[in-house]
Amino acid sequence: MNKLITDVAIIGGGLAGATTAAMLGRAGHNAMLIEPHMEQRPEFRCEKLDESQLALLRLTGLADDVLPHACVDGQVWVVRYGRLVDRKPSTRAGIMYHDLVNAVRQQIPASVRHVATKVTAISSAAARPRITLATGDEIEAKLVIMANGLNPGLRETLEIKRETLNPCHSISIGFDMKPEGDQPFAFPALTVFPERPDQSMAYLTVFPVQGGMRANLFVYWGMEDTRLRKFRHQPREALLDLIPGLTQFTGPFTIDGQVGIRPVDLVRVNAPEKPGIVLVGDAYSTSCPAAGTGVNKVLTDVQRLCSIYVPAWLGKDAVDATDVADFYADPVKVQCESESLQKALWLRRVSTGTSLGLRSWRGARFVAQSGRGYLREINRRIPAATRGKSTTEILSRA
Repeated sequence: MNKLITDVAIIGGGLAGATTAAMLGRAGHNAMLIEPHMEQRPEFRCEKLDESQLALLRLTGLADDVLPHACVDGQVWVVRYGRLVDRKPSTRAGIMYHDLVNAVRQQIPASVRHVATKVTAISSAAARPRITLATGDEIEAKLVIMANGLNPGLRETLEIKRETLNPCHSISIGFDMKPEGDQPFAFPALTVFPERPDQSMAYLTVFPVQGGMRANLFVYWGMEDTRLRKFRHQPREALLDLIPGLTQFTGPFTIDGQVGIRPVDLVRVNAPEKPGIVLVGDAYSTSCPAAGTGVNKVLTDVQRLCSIYVPAWLGKDAVDATDVADFYADPVKVQCESESLQKALWLRRVSTGTSLGLRSWRGARFVAQSGRGYLREINRRIPAATRGKSTTEILSRA
């Protein structure tokens, strides 16, 4: 058995772990990344970054290296109640999860050792946490960062329990979408909101990624719902059953390749304050993909941890439970966690609720976005030379 010593051991090489390793390595800290796979394999998770997430990515210092692998949509068509109500500017970046993670992993300095195996146990009994590897080797670290997502085994060895806030809160369905024939889709990107609460649907979004167009559909169904079976075997027919008028915006289309289906429980950990061990990303709490806040939580966790807390902790002999509790109580992190949960709960409620208040809210949203879309369309039709001038000035030149 070999014993390895490091300041920081990072367990998990997904977005949270890879970003942590890149940031700490670039800052010159002594760190190891423990991840069985040298490259991230395809996995149906985050596939699009919005403006707030791009801003967080810039705070990590990794944006310039990641964005060349993404496709910015430029504009998104918005459909509500079966009508095209807006064509609004957008800077959202479409990127498959494995491409995103691998782009981040490429920025991990060579000084960060990649230990390509699994962790079988963690002990926090000694002054420094000890990690047991599947190879039988052991790692001693001043700080262990658990970025291993939903893996329950390691948490259980530390007696960290999870609380389920809402089982099967939502289901994400992902697939590749192609127009029939040689012509591309008329839209750069498309978002379709439900027409009725009984669709139990948050929205459909279609957006560009490298190699084509990707679609994500977010629904509030149970796993036993027969519509899921149809999506697995006849996805195009299932999609048109759910949104019958879709082809008036897309034209004829096909769905190629495997359909990804991912149910999500809203969960969080209880009493995770362990000396020398900190949880980030999904290892700490999950988010609803429909709400689009998962990457915000991951990048907020990692950016705050690596920029503020780790440099201070590594100057101490040991990281105690009080230090870890300070990170979990970080006001920026707490606000991000709260907003993520509230947005997830609100989106489900407003998408499926049938009360007069919710129907009124949906109607008001339709009217407001229709108005903004109308003004944008008028502005597009006004010649550039006349923009910003008064009606009198325009007419005087006529």
